[in-house]
Amino acid sequence: MSIVTLGEALGLVLARRTGGFDVVGDAELSFGGAETNVAIATARLGVETSWIGRVGDDAVGRRILRTLRAEHVEAHVTTDVDVPTAIMLKDRPHLGRSRVTYYRHGNAGSRLTPADVPLDVIAAADVLHVTGIGLALSPTSADAVLHAVRHAREVGTAVSFDVNHRSKLWSHADAAPRYRELVALADVVFAGDDEARILVDGDSPEALARGLQAMGPALAVVKLGEHGALGIDADDVLHVDAYRVPVADTVGAGDAFVGGYLAELVRGADHATRLRTAAAAGACACRAEGDWEAMPTPADVAELVRGGGDPVDR
Repeated sequence: MSIVTLGEALGLVLARRTGGFDVVGDAELSFGGAETNVAIATARLGVETSWIGRVGDDAVGRRILRTLRAEHVEAHVTTDVDVPTAIMLKDRPHLGRSRVTYYRHGNAGSRLTPADVPLDVIAAADVLHVTGIGLALSPTSADAVLHAVRHAREVGTAVSFDVNHRSKLWSHADAAPRYRELVALADVVFAGDDEARILVDGDSPEALARGLQAMGPALAVVKLGEHGALGIDADDVLHVDAYRVPVADTVGAGDAFVGGYLAELVRGADHATRLRTAAAAGACACRAEGDWEAMPTPADVAELVRGGGDPVDR
């Protein structure tokens, strides 16, 4: 059982108090990135996991690699000596709202190329996971994503694609044809209902999922946030409710959902189990701040599903 993800990792400067960075100075340093988030999620759930990417020859890049190793994710990395690792700032202008500002154009992650992709790592994996972010960052990054996906198709590695649209990177009109190209090559596709509507018409989650499935993938999952998710496996349509938890931070919840689904997929679990674990993993990730820090272990998932218990672990 093994999963490999491919994409960008960025340093994350996170405000510790409410208020924008124009008035707040308290912050801490971490990192984020959809593909590294998924990698940490699947590794914590007991699946052998690798990440392919590019970082700068700097403290942030070294921090990312050190953390991935500590999380038992094998990193296949090109170190860029010419430009730094990208950075994103996340502050909270007021209660209930987070704001992310990116400093990524031309930095290490966006300079990923097909030559940086170790094809043997993809061939050895059960699943390759990519997102729409890699398509948006730069022409070379998009080429690297498609190069990896096409090789996966050739060697029989399943392809997982999460649309993960970023409006600060490109418009719906520019993104749609590139997303469609990748959906057609995928075995499983994930999209929020708003993201699915970039690609297909539909007035219900089931219609959106069927529209995505009709483009090629055997499995289509529409993530519905607090309303759960709907997945189609062959002709089996299943909706799962979201788990109700106190919410500290929703960033990373979608990646935890994907990680939970893929971990069960490579284990050969049935459709219902894949979706239930995904929903539980996504809920677990909402209970603490940070992009990846609250990615759950199997024990965390089991505790949430079981419910109740003493809130103090003595």
